[in-house]
Amino acid sequence: MTDSQRRLKVFTWHVHGTYLYYLSQVDCDFYLPLSQERGFGYGGRSGPFPFGPNVYEIPLEQLHDHDFDMILFQARPHYEHDQYEIFSETQLTLPKLYLEHDPPREHPTDTRHIVSNSDLPVVHCTDFNRLMWDTNGVPTLTIDHGVVDPGYRYQGTLDRGIVVINNLHSRGRRLGADLFEYIRKTIPVDLIGMNADQVGGIGEVPHNELPDFIGQYRFFFNPIRYTSMGLAIIEAMLTGLPIVGFQTTELVTVIQSGKNGYLSLDPDRLIQDMRQLLDDPDLARRLGQHARQTALERFNIERFKTEWLQIFEQQSLKAVKQYEA
Repeated sequence: MTDSQRRLKVFTWHVHGTYLYYLSQVDCDFYLPLSQERGFGYGGRSGPFPFGPNVYEIPLEQLHDHDFDMILFQARPHYEHDQYEIFSETQLTLPKLYLEHDPPREHPTDTRHIVSNSDLPVVHCTDFNRLMWDTNGVPTLTIDHGVVDPGYRYQGTLDRGIVVINNLHSRGRRLGADLFEYIRKTIPVDLIGMNADQVGGIGEVPHNELPDFIGQYRFFFNPIRYTSMGLAIIEAMLTGLPIVGFQTTELVTVIQSGKNGYLSLDPDRLIQDMRQLLDDPDLARRLGQHARQTALERFNIERFKTEWLQIFEQQSLKAVKQYEA
């Protein structure tokens, strides 16, 4: 049973390191499985993120010795297969949530979500994602991203744009690999992220160094056609960069052309906007300041923490009431 004096214990997987770091700001204890053999999701606290003392690693062989209050799924294989292989029968009865990071891949409107249990709510990162998935009556809600504010770091001294995408070389049109190539034939833009060097990019920059690194650039360019609201975009906004991107998915609710960046469905129009930012540093700085204000208001980490704690507590309380009944 939970009460206001006891911290909830949430078991989840290390699926999206940046998101997990921000989720770990919630006033709960998080437990991550550690297993070299299992691979995806089983890396414990690995990576460059400064996880706090409320994030614990559990060797998989010790999992049955621990008590949790709930299970948070974040990926299909863990939900469809792994839970039945790694949890005890008692642990399988715990309340559960499914955090969906992405919009549907197979078909944008007619893809049925894998969760069919009405007692297992699906939490979406954006309203766009929630709108597009067919969840067939399963309870859903949106918790907008929350990002820790690194402080205003914008300098804009480099007459270039910056793109932050991992493994762009292998992720194709959905992530805008072709659009990145088209733009950089005309506009000076650099790419950072895992394996960025495979397409002539700079490479990976440690997460704690990102604000100062990208703060040198004149603007942030997001070439992605179809994905969730990228955390890298929000981090760039908080740093103070104006955002240039395509007028698709959740981004259209965040960026207003001429106020905090520029959006268009036409790459050539965006090239004109980028040139304007390169030619007018004062304009870039002004739009970037508005971008930062937008991010502070919409993606506030305190709001994010409160909303996640509420849904954790609701699920835990629901389970207690069902047990007592």
